[in-house]
Amino acid sequence: MYIVSSYPFAILLCFITMLCWGSWGNTQKLAGKTWRYELFYWDYVIGVLLFSLINAFTLGSIGAAGRSFIPDLMQADITNIGSAFIGGVIFNLANILLSAAIAVAGMSVAFPVGIGLALVLGVIINYIGSQKGDPLFLFLGVGLVTLAIIVNALAYKKTASGDQKVTSKGILISILAGLLMSFFYRFVAASMDLENFESPAVGMMTPYTAAVIFAIGVFLSNFIFNTIAMKKPISGEPTNYKAYFSGKFSIHLVGILGGIIWGIGNSFNLVAAGKAGAAISYGLGQGATLVAALWGVFIWKEFKNSPKGTNSKLAVMFILFLLGIFSIIYAGQ
Repeated sequence: MYIVSSYPFAILLCFITMLCWGSWGNTQKLAGKTWRYELFYWDYVIGVLLFSLINAFTLGSIGAAGRSFIPDLMQADITNIGSAFIGGVIFNLANILLSAAIAVAGMSVAFPVGIGLALVLGVIINYIGSQKGDPLFLFLGVGLVTLAIIVNALAYKKTASGDQKVTSKGILISILAGLLMSFFYRFVAASMDLENFESPAVGMMTPYTAAVIFAIGVFLSNFIFNTIAMKKPISGEPTNYKAYFSGKFSIHLVGILGGIIWGIGNSFNLVAAGKAGAAISYGLGQGATLVAALWGVFIWKEFKNSPKGTNSKLAVMFILFLLGIFSIIYAGQ
């Protein structure tokens, strides 16, 4: 299988993760014009599972280093399989809530609040689980990102002051999603031998196998979580599977593309964790908040016609995010 051999390349993969995790939501925006997010989400989940399998049978099975996908899966301990699976279940519930938050509050709010909170708690949780990297610079970076989240919330509050009910609902959903999201990565990381991808301990999995089990957890739990979301949606009228299967092929492809984009980021992030460490790899990946906010501000114009002073708050937010990201990178040197 393919293994990352240097810290700089691991950081590059984390940046790709950042771009992917911060951009997949655009496919929901595109599909959402005519397609309910609950229906979109089924295609997204299929895309995540599809890419994890393709990646496992290609990069996860070529080369002499490490265990290839099938042999690795066959020797995996049930405890580690269960850990990665639970990670997928937790992520799925969090992501369904995040998708709802995007629909209610907009991408430039749902991502900074939800994923920003997941960054803060997730880095702490993953660092406790695997103490790799300088804690001073790691948590300094987390602190700067937290300040960026606060500044973004102030900018949004100023913009959306005339729609307080929707704003409160969207922020509350985003917070709940963030709390759940902060735990999923630790379960997946615990199923892998982060110290030695080349010769993983018996019973533990490679990142490629862990990504597949994680995706299966997402897919199977979706029959419960997303079915509930379809019958009792947070916003809009209930929908059903008949509506899903009535959708155009092109609209299904948009959702699958969104899942593939996120899946690329997830696979790269897990592979990078071997060199960068779980806390740093996860933390940089969750810099997706910056990418998503850029999309929301410059492409989707979510702050168009905002009151005076909003742009300066957004500028401060981006600066704080960048300083935080650089601090997290330096923590691994």
